[in-house]
Amino acid sequence: MTAQALWTISENRFAVRDASPALAGPGDVVLRALYSGISRGTEGLVARGAVPDSEHERMRCPNQEGDFPFPVKYGYALVGEIVQGPASRIGQICFALHPHQTRTVLPAVAAHPLPEGLPARRAVLAANMETAVNIAWDSGAGPGDRVLVVGAGVVGLLTAHVLSGIPGTEVAVADIAPDRAEVAEALGLAFLHPDQTPPDRDIAINTSASAAGLRCALASAGQGARVVEASWHGTADVSLPLGGAFHARRLALVSSQVGDLPADRKPRWNYARRLGLALRLLRDAPVLDRLLTHDIPLADAPDRLPALLAPGADALCPVLTYP
Repeated sequence: MTAQALWTISENRFAVRDASPALAGPGDVVLRALYSGISRGTEGLVARGAVPDSEHERMRCPNQEGDFPFPVKYGYALVGEIVQGPASRIGQICFALHPHQTRTVLPAVAAHPLPEGLPARRAVLAANMETAVNIAWDSGAGPGDRVLVVGAGVVGLLTAHVLSGIPGTEVAVADIAPDRAEVAEALGLAFLHPDQTPPDRDIAINTSASAAGLRCALASAGQGARVVEASWHGTADVSLPLGGAFHARRLALVSSQVGDLPADRKPRWNYARRLGLALRLLRDAPVLDRLLTHDIPLADAPDRLPALLAPGADALCPVLTYP
């Protein structure tokens, strides 16, 4: 079996290369790709060669080929149809943590069937929805909390969407890009410029991948509030105002990262259970299709991705399509 896969070959340069998946064994399935999602935050850092040396091993994605910085085959949001495997699974549409590739061989347990009613294209958001669920857990948000999410990218909007489902919770999203207001409001979220964010929030979350965003979250947090840093800054250093009233305000600054489950969840949750939740949350929210932008045939990806992954680009989640 032959296939084609997307590689990052040097800084902000991509190529589609031939791939030769392993032969399928008794416990494997062959997945024919339908769609895959580009996670602009992480894949943008990968494209810029901004994965720190200390994180090269931790940042490897399942089924990655090559090593950081380049060349590397990277990605983790593939949706496809099982075309070979156990008879009971032929034709199933599944999500897999796999780079962008036309066909692949996977252990059957790594191909997660979509719940009935979830469109294949929307399912490319599953990995980002897992991140949003983890952030919501790490935030400790409860009914009636006033929450600010800084950053109206895919992860920020998904996080705000999840938190807004808690009864009585007031959730606002802040971003410097005014064009994100339309999407936020379509999701039923209040939208603010960072200069307009109100004080005294119970929880403030930064998903903007910027130091300015984290400073905004700190400034908006109320006395004794929790500030969640959900961005990954790669090789960038972040300067924070930890003098002044930071200590007197008794702020808690915590990290959130999807690669691990919160400690209080580990006794009962595993990655498969969390992914199942993410897929169900996507099924029940057709409005999240608004986060999918710029459908791109795989063959066109090398020409179009550099601009879409650039900081400040208008894309949310570009979707690669497969013949």
